[in-house]
Amino acid sequence: MFKLALRNIFRQKIHTLMTLAAIISGVAGIILAGGWVHDIYTQLGEALIHSQSGHLQVYRQGYFSAGFRSPEKYLIDAPDTIRQQIAGETGVAQVMARLNFSGLINNGKSDLPIIGEGMQPDLESALGSSIRIVAGRQLADKDSFGILLGKGVAQALQLQPGDPVTLLVNTLDGALNSLDFEVTGIFQSFSNDYDARAIRIPLAAAQELLGTSGVNALVVSLQHTEETGAIAARLKQVLASSGMEVKTWVELNDFYEKTVEMYKGQFGVLQIIILVMVLLSVANSVNMSIFERAGEFGTMMALGNRSSHVFWLIVSENCLLGLIGGSLGVGVGILLALIISAIGVPMPPPPNADLGYTAHIEIVPSVLLLALNTGFIATVLASILPARHVSRIPVVEALRQNI
Repeated sequence: MFKLALRNIFRQKIHTLMTLAAIISGVAGIILAGGWVHDIYTQLGEALIHSQSGHLQVYRQGYFSAGFRSPEKYLIDAPDTIRQQIAGETGVAQVMARLNFSGLINNGKSDLPIIGEGMQPDLESALGSSIRIVAGRQLADKDSFGILLGKGVAQALQLQPGDPVTLLVNTLDGALNSLDFEVTGIFQSFSNDYDARAIRIPLAAAQELLGTSGVNALVVSLQHTEETGAIAARLKQVLASSGMEVKTWVELNDFYEKTVEMYKGQFGVLQIIILVMVLLSVANSVNMSIFERAGEFGTMMALGNRSSHVFWLIVSENCLLGLIGGSLGVGVGILLALIISAIGVPMPPPPNADLGYTAHIEIVPSVLLLALNTGFIATVLASILPARHVSRIPVVEALRQNI
Protein backbone atom coordinates (compact mmCIF):
# COMPACT_ATOMS: atom_id res chain seq x y z
CA MET A 1 0.00 0.00 0.00
CA PHE A 2 2.81 2.42 0.85
CA LYS A 3 4.40 1.78 -2.54
CA LEU A 4 1.15 2.73 -4.27
CA ALA A 5 0.75 5.73 -1.95
CA LEU A 6 4.26 6.93 -2.84
CA ARG A 7 3.49 6.66 -6.57
CA ASN A 8 0.27 8.65 -6.07
CA ILE A 9 2.18 11.40 -4.27
CA PHE A 10 4.57 11.91 -7.17
CA ARG A 11 1.72 11.65 -9.68
CA GLN A 12 -0.26 14.51 -8.05
CA LYS A 13 2.55 17.03 -8.35
CA ILE A 14 0.65 20.30 -7.84
CA HIS A 15 -1.37 19.15 -4.84
CA THR A 16 1.70 17.48 -3.36
CA LEU A 17 3.70 20.71 -3.63
CA MET A 18 0.85 22.72 -2.06
CA THR A 19 0.62 20.31 0.86
CA LEU A 20 4.39 20.17 1.34
CA ALA A 21 4.62 23.98 1.30
CA ALA A 22 2.05 24.21 4.11
CA ILE A 23 3.82 21.55 6.19
CA ILE A 24 7.32 22.99 5.62
CA SER A 25 6.27 26.52 6.57
CA GLY A 26 4.58 25.32 9.75
CA VAL A 27 7.45 23.10 10.86
CA ALA A 28 10.05 25.77 10.11
CA GLY A 29 7.94 28.33 11.99
CA ILE A 30 7.89 26.18 15.12
CA ILE A 31 11.66 25.66 14.92
CA LEU A 32 12.33 29.39 14.59
CA ALA A 33 9.89 30.35 17.36
CA GLY A 34 11.17 27.65 19.71
CA GLY A 35 14.80 28.49 18.99
CA TRP A 36 14.15 32.18 19.64
CA VAL A 37 12.45 31.44 22.99
CA HIS A 38 15.30 29.15 24.08
CA ASP A 39 17.78 31.87 23.16
CA ILE A 40 15.93 34.22 25.52
CA TYR A 41 16.26 31.59 28.29
CA THR A 42 19.97 31.20 27.59
CA GLN A 43 20.85 34.89 27.33
CA LEU A 44 18.82 35.86 30.41
CA GLY A 45 20.33 33.01 32.41
CA GLU A 46 23.88 33.90 31.40
CA ALA A 47 23.25 37.58 32.19
CA LEU A 48 22.11 36.64 35.70
CA ILE A 49 25.02 34.25 36.22
CA HIS A 50 27.70 36.61 34.95
CA SER A 51 26.43 39.77 36.60
CA GLN A 52 25.14 38.72 40.01
CA SER A 53 24.76 35.18 41.23
CA GLY A 54 27.38 32.94 39.61
CA HIS A 55 26.34 29.35 38.86
CA LEU A 56 26.18 28.23 42.50
CA GLN A 57 26.36 29.80 45.93
CA VAL A 58 27.29 28.05 49.16
CA TYR A 59 26.02 29.27 52.55
CA ARG A 60 25.90 28.14 56.13
CA GLN A 61 22.83 25.97 56.68
CA GLY A 62 19.82 28.24 57.29
CA TYR A 63 21.30 31.44 55.86
CA PHE A 64 19.03 31.48 52.84
CA SER A 65 15.88 31.46 55.01
CA ALA A 66 16.97 33.45 58.10
CA GLY A 67 20.44 34.84 57.46
CA PHE A 68 19.27 38.21 56.22
CA ARG A 69 17.73 38.91 59.64
CA SER A 70 20.72 37.68 61.66
CA PRO A 71 23.74 37.57 59.33
CA GLU A 72 26.23 37.30 62.19
CA LYS A 73 24.85 33.84 63.05
CA TYR A 74 25.44 32.44 59.56
CA LEU A 75 28.95 33.55 58.66
CA ILE A 76 31.41 31.10 57.14
CA ASP A 77 34.34 31.57 59.53
CA ALA A 78 36.88 29.40 57.69
CA PRO A 79 36.06 29.92 54.00
CA ASP A 80 39.44 28.73 52.67
CA THR A 81 38.85 25.12 53.76
CA ILE A 82 35.41 25.00 52.14
CA ARG A 83 36.76 26.75 49.05
CA GLN A 84 39.42 24.10 48.55
CA GLN A 85 36.82 21.33 48.80
CA ILE A 86 34.67 23.02 46.16
CA ALA A 87 37.57 23.89 43.84
CA GLY A 88 38.58 20.22 43.77
CA GLU A 89 35.33 19.20 42.07
CA THR A 90 35.43 18.48 38.35
CA GLY A 91 33.79 21.21 36.28
CA VAL A 92 34.40 24.03 38.79
CA ALA A 93 36.22 27.01 37.27
CA GLN A 94 36.50 29.46 40.18
CA VAL A 95 35.38 29.90 43.77
CA MET A 96 35.18 33.37 45.31
CA ALA A 97 33.99 34.76 48.64
CA ARG A 98 31.42 37.49 49.21
CA LEU A 99 30.27 39.45 52.21
CA ASN A 100 26.91 41.18 51.86
CA PHE A 101 25.84 44.27 53.78
CA SER A 102 23.56 47.28 53.66
CA GLY A 103 24.09 50.85 54.77
CA LEU A 104 24.35 54.44 53.59
CA ILE A 105 26.67 56.04 51.05
CA ASN A 106 27.49 59.73 51.41
CA ASN A 107 28.98 62.10 48.84
CA GLY A 108 29.53 64.92 51.34
CA LYS A 109 26.13 66.47 50.66
CA SER A 110 23.51 63.72 50.85
CA ASP A 111 23.02 60.07 51.76
CA LEU A 112 21.58 57.17 49.79
CA PRO A 113 20.63 53.68 51.08
CA ILE A 114 22.61 50.97 49.35
CA ILE A 115 23.12 47.22 49.26
CA GLY A 116 26.79 46.31 49.12
CA GLU A 117 29.03 43.38 48.32
CA GLY A 118 32.50 42.81 49.60
CA MET A 119 34.18 40.70 46.93
CA GLN A 120 37.48 39.58 45.46
CA PRO A 121 37.92 41.99 42.52
CA ASP A 122 40.14 40.01 40.14
CA LEU A 123 38.05 36.83 40.45
CA GLU A 124 34.80 38.76 40.15
CA SER A 125 36.06 40.53 37.03
CA ALA A 126 36.44 37.16 35.32
CA LEU A 127 32.93 36.12 36.38
CA GLY A 128 31.19 39.42 35.64
CA SER A 129 31.35 39.35 31.86
CA SER A 130 27.75 40.64 31.66
CA ILE A 131 28.56 43.75 33.69
CA ARG A 132 29.47 46.78 31.58
CA ILE A 133 31.74 49.48 32.95
CA VAL A 134 30.20 52.74 31.71
CA ALA A 135 32.77 55.05 33.33
CA GLY A 136 36.18 54.55 34.94
CA ARG A 137 37.54 51.03 35.22
CA GLN A 138 36.95 47.69 36.87
CA LEU A 139 37.89 47.25 40.52
CA ALA A 140 41.21 45.41 41.04
CA ASP A 141 42.83 43.64 43.98
CA LYS A 142 45.30 46.55 44.35
CA ASP A 143 42.40 48.98 45.05
CA SER A 144 42.25 48.49 48.82
CA PHE A 145 39.67 51.24 49.24
CA GLY A 146 38.23 51.49 45.75
CA ILE A 147 34.51 51.26 45.15
CA LEU A 148 32.33 50.36 42.16
CA LEU A 149 28.97 52.10 41.95
CA GLY A 150 25.84 50.99 40.14
CA LYS A 151 24.78 53.41 37.43
CA GLY A 152 21.69 54.45 39.38
CA VAL A 153 23.71 55.15 42.55
CA ALA A 154 26.19 57.30 40.62
CA GLN A 155 23.40 59.27 38.94
CA ALA A 156 21.52 59.83 42.20
CA LEU A 157 24.59 61.23 43.98
CA GLN A 158 26.15 62.80 40.84
CA LEU A 159 29.40 60.88 41.31
CA GLN A 160 32.20 60.29 38.80
CA PRO A 161 35.34 58.10 38.88
CA GLY A 162 37.88 59.64 41.25
CA ASP A 163 35.28 61.19 43.59
CA PRO A 164 35.53 60.39 47.33
CA VAL A 165 32.59 58.77 49.15
CA THR A 166 31.92 57.50 52.66
CA LEU A 167 30.16 54.28 53.60
CA LEU A 168 28.28 54.10 56.91
CA VAL A 169 27.15 50.65 58.10
CA ASN A 170 26.29 48.78 61.26
CA THR A 171 28.88 46.24 62.34
CA LEU A 172 27.75 42.75 63.21
CA ASP A 173 27.88 43.79 66.88
CA GLY A 174 25.47 46.66 66.22
CA ALA A 175 27.94 49.56 66.38
CA LEU A 176 28.24 52.19 63.64
CA ASN A 177 31.33 52.17 61.46
CA SER A 178 32.40 54.19 58.43
CA LEU A 179 35.17 54.11 55.84
CA ASP A 180 36.21 56.46 53.06
CA PHE A 181 36.51 55.15 49.49
CA GLU A 182 37.41 56.46 46.06
CA VAL A 183 35.15 55.72 43.10
CA THR A 184 37.09 53.62 40.58
CA GLY A 185 34.25 52.88 38.19
CA ILE A 186 30.53 52.89 37.45
CA PHE A 187 28.88 49.69 36.24
CA GLN A 188 25.65 48.73 34.52
CA SER A 189 24.07 45.30 34.72
CA PHE A 190 20.93 43.90 33.09
CA SER A 191 18.74 45.17 35.99
CA ASN A 192 17.98 48.85 36.60
CA ASP A 193 16.68 48.07 40.09
CA TYR A 194 19.96 46.41 41.02
CA ASP A 195 22.04 49.27 39.59
CA ALA A 196 19.98 51.83 41.53
CA ARG A 197 21.14 50.43 44.90
CA ALA A 198 24.24 48.27 44.38
CA ILE A 199 27.86 49.04 45.23
CA ARG A 200 30.92 46.76 45.32
CA ILE A 201 34.06 47.06 47.45
CA PRO A 202 37.04 44.77 48.14
CA LEU A 203 36.34 41.91 50.56
CA ALA A 204 38.97 43.05 53.08
CA ALA A 205 37.39 46.52 53.25
CA ALA A 206 33.94 45.02 53.79
CA GLN A 207 35.27 42.80 56.58
CA GLU A 208 36.85 45.85 58.21
CA LEU A 209 33.57 47.75 57.96
CA LEU A 210 31.54 44.95 59.51
CA GLY A 211 34.16 43.92 62.05
CA THR A 212 34.44 40.29 60.99
CA SER A 213 36.83 37.92 59.27
CA GLY A 214 34.05 35.71 57.90
CA VAL A 215 32.02 35.76 54.69
CA ASN A 216 28.37 35.18 53.89
CA ALA A 217 28.72 33.14 50.75
CA LEU A 218 31.08 31.32 48.43
CA VAL A 219 30.21 31.94 44.78
CA VAL A 220 31.03 29.14 42.36
CA SER A 221 31.67 29.66 38.66
CA LEU A 222 31.43 26.55 36.48
CA GLN A 223 32.99 25.69 33.14
CA HIS A 224 29.61 24.79 31.61
CA THR A 225 26.20 26.10 32.70
CA GLU A 226 24.42 22.88 31.71
CA GLU A 227 26.38 21.00 34.39
CA THR A 228 24.90 23.15 37.19
CA GLY A 229 22.41 20.56 38.45
CA ALA A 230 24.87 17.65 38.52
CA ILE A 231 27.66 19.61 40.25
CA ALA A 232 25.18 21.10 42.76
CA ALA A 233 24.04 17.59 43.69
CA ARG A 234 27.65 16.44 44.21
CA LEU A 235 28.52 19.49 46.31
CA LYS A 236 25.49 18.95 48.54
CA GLN A 237 26.81 15.49 49.37
CA VAL A 238 30.40 16.68 49.84
CA LEU A 239 29.48 19.66 52.04
CA ALA A 240 26.63 18.07 54.02
CA SER A 241 28.93 17.20 56.93
CA SER A 242 30.23 20.80 57.03
CA GLY A 243 26.78 22.26 57.67
CA MET A 244 26.58 24.02 54.30
CA GLU A 245 23.72 24.48 51.86
CA VAL A 246 24.08 24.86 48.08
CA LYS A 247 21.79 26.99 45.91
CA THR A 248 21.79 27.05 42.11
CA TRP A 249 21.47 30.23 40.07
CA VAL A 250 17.90 29.26 39.16
CA GLU A 251 16.92 29.03 42.84
CA LEU A 252 18.57 32.38 43.54
CA ASN A 253 16.79 34.20 40.71
CA ASP A 254 13.04 34.02 41.09
CA PHE A 255 12.71 36.50 38.21
CA TYR A 256 14.23 33.95 35.83
CA GLU A 257 11.79 31.18 36.76
CA LYS A 258 8.79 33.49 36.31
CA THR A 259 10.12 34.71 32.96
CA VAL A 260 10.61 31.14 31.74
CA GLU A 261 7.08 30.20 32.80
CA MET A 262 5.69 33.22 30.96
CA TYR A 263 7.51 32.42 27.72
CA LYS A 264 6.62 28.73 27.97
CA GLY A 265 2.97 29.72 28.07
CA GLN A 266 3.40 32.07 25.11
CA PHE A 267 5.28 29.43 23.11
CA GLY A 268 2.56 26.89 23.90
CA VAL A 269 -0.11 29.22 22.51
CA LEU A 270 2.05 29.95 19.46
CA GLN A 271 2.53 26.22 18.89
CA ILE A 272 -1.24 25.66 18.98
CA ILE A 273 -1.79 28.52 16.51
CA ILE A 274 0.80 27.09 14.10
CA LEU A 275 -0.71 23.61 14.49
CA VAL A 276 -4.16 24.95 13.61
CA MET A 277 -2.76 26.91 10.63
CA VAL A 278 -0.96 23.83 9.30
CA LEU A 279 -4.04 21.71 9.92
CA LEU A 280 -6.30 24.09 7.98
CA SER A 281 -3.80 24.60 5.15
CA VAL A 282 -3.15 20.90 4.75
CA ALA A 283 -6.83 20.08 5.11
CA ASN A 284 -7.68 22.46 2.27
CA SER A 285 -5.02 20.97 0.00
CA VAL A 286 -5.93 17.40 0.93
CA ASN A 287 -9.65 18.05 0.39
CA MET A 288 -9.00 19.46 -3.07
CA SER A 289 -6.78 16.53 -4.01
CA ILE A 290 -9.09 13.84 -2.67
CA PHE A 291 -12.34 15.11 -4.14
CA GLU A 292 -10.73 15.71 -7.54
CA ARG A 293 -9.71 12.05 -7.42
CA ALA A 294 -13.16 10.77 -6.44
CA GLY A 295 -13.53 9.10 -9.84
CA GLU A 296 -10.20 7.31 -9.35
CA PHE A 297 -11.33 5.97 -5.98
CA GLY A 298 -14.71 4.99 -7.45
CA THR A 299 -12.90 2.96 -10.12
CA MET A 300 -10.84 1.24 -7.41
CA MET A 301 -14.00 0.27 -5.51
CA ALA A 302 -15.70 -0.86 -8.75
CA LEU A 303 -12.74 -3.19 -9.38
CA GLY A 304 -13.29 -4.84 -6.01
CA ASN A 305 -11.29 -2.76 -3.54
CA ARG A 306 -13.08 -2.21 -0.26
CA SER A 307 -13.87 1.26 1.02
CA SER A 308 -11.53 0.60 3.96
CA HIS A 309 -8.69 0.03 1.47
CA VAL A 310 -9.40 3.43 -0.12
CA PHE A 311 -9.52 5.05 3.33
CA TRP A 312 -6.14 3.65 4.40
CA LEU A 313 -4.59 4.45 1.02
CA ILE A 314 -5.47 8.13 1.50
CA VAL A 315 -4.19 8.11 5.08
CA SER A 316 -0.99 6.37 3.95
CA GLU A 317 -0.39 9.02 1.30
CA ASN A 318 -0.71 11.74 3.92
CA CYS A 319 1.52 9.86 6.37
CA LEU A 320 4.23 9.91 3.71
CA LEU A 321 3.53 13.57 2.96
CA GLY A 322 3.77 14.36 6.67
CA LEU A 323 7.11 12.57 6.99
CA ILE A 324 8.56 14.12 3.82
CA GLY A 325 7.23 17.60 4.56
CA GLY A 326 8.24 17.42 8.23
CA SER A 327 11.77 16.33 7.33
CA LEU A 328 12.12 19.06 4.71
CA GLY A 329 10.67 21.56 7.20
CA VAL A 330 13.27 20.58 9.79
CA GLY A 331 16.02 21.11 7.20
CA VAL A 332 14.62 24.49 6.13
CA GLY A 333 14.16 25.52 9.77
CA ILE A 334 17.76 24.63 10.65
CA LEU A 335 19.07 26.48 7.57
CA LEU A 336 17.04 29.61 8.39
CA ALA A 337 18.12 29.42 12.05
CA LEU A 338 21.79 29.32 11.04
CA ILE A 339 21.35 32.24 8.62
CA ILE A 340 19.44 34.39 11.14
CA SER A 341 21.92 33.56 13.93
CA ALA A 342 24.85 34.49 11.70
CA ILE A 343 23.24 37.88 11.03
CA GLY A 344 21.79 38.43 14.51
CA VAL A 345 18.57 40.23 15.40
CA PRO A 346 19.01 43.44 17.44
CA MET A 347 16.48 43.44 20.28
CA PRO A 348 15.34 46.36 22.46
CA PRO A 349 16.11 46.31 26.19
CA PRO A 350 13.89 43.92 28.18
CA PRO A 351 11.74 45.24 31.05
CA ASN A 352 13.75 46.77 33.91
CA ALA A 353 16.84 47.20 31.73
CA ASP A 354 18.56 49.75 29.51
CA LEU A 355 20.81 47.32 27.63
CA GLY A 356 19.58 45.75 24.43
CA TYR A 357 20.93 42.45 23.13
CA THR A 358 21.36 40.52 19.89
CA ALA A 359 18.97 37.60 19.56
CA HIS A 360 19.83 34.33 17.83
CA ILE A 361 17.92 31.19 16.94
CA GLU A 362 19.11 28.17 18.90
CA ILE A 363 18.87 24.73 17.32
CA VAL A 364 17.26 22.66 20.09
CA PRO A 365 16.81 18.89 19.50
CA SER A 366 13.56 18.76 21.52
CA VAL A 367 12.10 21.61 19.43
CA LEU A 368 13.14 19.86 16.19
CA LEU A 369 11.35 16.70 17.31
CA LEU A 370 8.30 18.71 18.41
CA ALA A 371 8.14 20.49 15.04
CA LEU A 372 8.48 17.23 13.10
CA ASN A 373 5.74 15.58 15.16
CA THR A 374 3.48 18.62 14.77
CA GLY A 375 3.81 18.61 10.98
CA PHE A 376 3.24 14.85 10.77
CA ILE A 377 0.27 14.74 13.15
CA ALA A 378 -1.40 17.77 11.54
CA THR A 379 -1.13 16.19 8.09
CA VAL A 380 -2.54 12.84 9.21
CA LEU A 381 -5.40 14.47 11.14
CA ALA A 382 -6.26 16.65 8.15
CA SER A 383 -6.70 13.57 5.96
CA ILE A 384 -9.01 11.52 8.16
CA LEU A 385 -12.36 13.27 7.57
CA PRO A 386 -11.93 13.68 3.77
CA ALA A 387 -10.74 10.07 3.48
CA ARG A 388 -13.71 8.85 5.48
CA HIS A 389 -16.13 10.86 3.37
CA VAL A 390 -14.72 9.76 0.01
CA SER A 391 -14.54 6.10 1.02
CA ARG A 392 -18.28 6.20 1.79
CA ILE A 393 -19.40 7.77 -1.51
CA PRO A 394 -21.53 5.28 -3.48
CA VAL A 395 -19.56 3.69 -6.29
CA VAL A 396 -21.95 4.89 -9.00
CA GLU A 397 -21.77 8.49 -7.79
CA ALA A 398 -17.97 8.33 -7.58
CA LEU A 399 -17.74 6.93 -11.12
CA ARG A 400 -19.75 9.87 -12.46
CA GLN A 401 -16.71 12.05 -11.63
CA ASN A 402 -14.89 10.32 -14.51
CA ILE A 403 -17.40 11.56 -17.06
